[in-house]
Amino acid sequence: MDTEAGLGSLPYVPGTGRPVPEAEPGLVERWRSGGGELVELLSQVRVRFGGVAAFRLGSAPTVLVTDPQAVQHVLARHPEQYVKRSHRARVLIGDGVLAATGAAWKRQRRLLQSQFTGTGMRRYEQRITEAVRTTAGRWDGYARTGQTLDVGQEMRRFALDAIWRSLTGHPLDDGTERELAAVAAVAAALPTLPADVTDAQDAVAADLARIDAVARHAIEAARSGEAGPDGPGLLHVLTDAATERPEYTDRLIRDELVTLLVAGHETTATTLTWLYLLLDRYPAAREEALAAGGEGSAQRRQAVQALVHETLRLYPSAWILPRHAAEDDTLAGYAVEAGTDILVCPYLTHRDPQLWPEPEHFDPRRFNTPDGRPTHPGAYFPFGIGPRACLGLQFALRESTVLLEHLLPVHTPSFHSTPTKAVYGITVRPDGPTPATLVSPLA
Repeated sequence: MDTEAGLGSLPYVPGTGRPVPEAEPGLVERWRSGGGELVELLSQVRVRFGGVAAFRLGSAPTVLVTDPQAVQHVLARHPEQYVKRSHRARVLIGDGVLAATGAAWKRQRRLLQSQFTGTGMRRYEQRITEAVRTTAGRWDGYARTGQTLDVGQEMRRFALDAIWRSLTGHPLDDGTERELAAVAAVAAALPTLPADVTDAQDAVAADLARIDAVARHAIEAARSGEAGPDGPGLLHVLTDAATERPEYTDRLIRDELVTLLVAGHETTATTLTWLYLLLDRYPAAREEALAAGGEGSAQRRQAVQALVHETLRLYPSAWILPRHAAEDDTLAGYAVEAGTDILVCPYLTHRDPQLWPEPEHFDPRRFNTPDGRPTHPGAYFPFGIGPRACLGLQFALRESTVLLEHLLPVHTPSFHSTPTKAVYGITVRPDGPTPATLVSPLA
């Protein structure tokens, strides 16, 4: 993100509100000279100037939004005034639903929405369970042999298997897994790619070609009527749509497929990796979850889900949500002029000590005890809120919960080393490998 212009004042629109509190001159320059992460700058801005604060990143005025009511205003109440522009992942996902805007987004969202709620989700329950069983069997083998595994890689492998089964009806095979490693490679490279789209595509051309080849083969198989062992998948919904909707070209189907691969495995894998790292630091949390109820009980499931939610509080799937003010507005009593860039930051809202006591502490009880968490909807939104909230919320929570219900009682990773930092890209991911061996909880 460009930070060339330093700080400046946010224009005041007479009669609409008071000026947004503005960071003092020099803050961006000091941050840049120290080589800090963007999140460090944003954290300083929030602490010093509150939940709605102005500064400059590049030539346009920028407003950081972490106050829950302001979050709700931007994302849920007035999404037509605070719009998405070009998605930073467009080089990878093209015109998929995450990057689409306007009427195209509405059409694409409407088609996919039914697949991730109610009856649609029930279609994928068995596929998620089969991916869990495959992972559990692999972990049983690691435990017997004492083989070292990388927990992060294992979580990516599981999540990719679950979404691939749901998309195609086929389990993930080794060859497809190798080729789809290019998805994670491009996703990791996105923050450092050139701003020019053509230059960015050229920089990752080899990986994009690998992704396109897998997508092309899967689309051809779906269009030919080929169904996997579990029957047709979500990809068949897209190819069927193409027979009635001319906008669903092979390119758009490819873009939706890759979008679902990225959103359906990268975020889940990262969340599960963080969860295991957190349980390594807070082992009592695992014991409390398992003690909440017997195997398959609603009480245990609720406790396991609390582990997931607390992990998402600390490391939300979407750590920052950029928006653009399409028209003048008053936000939390402050004047925001059309053309202002808005940065809504779940990562900082979730770590606000006024909302979350001891915010840096991992405490799943926040999510399974009465009054354990703030009631305002803008205080906890790891998947966003409003009409552009993540489609795959229920899918991600379901696959995470089912996996943990299987693995937590029988396997505990003993980490050889753990990452010391986080990387803030599309997701917040651990900076480094996570090698471990598996030990029995009873050992």
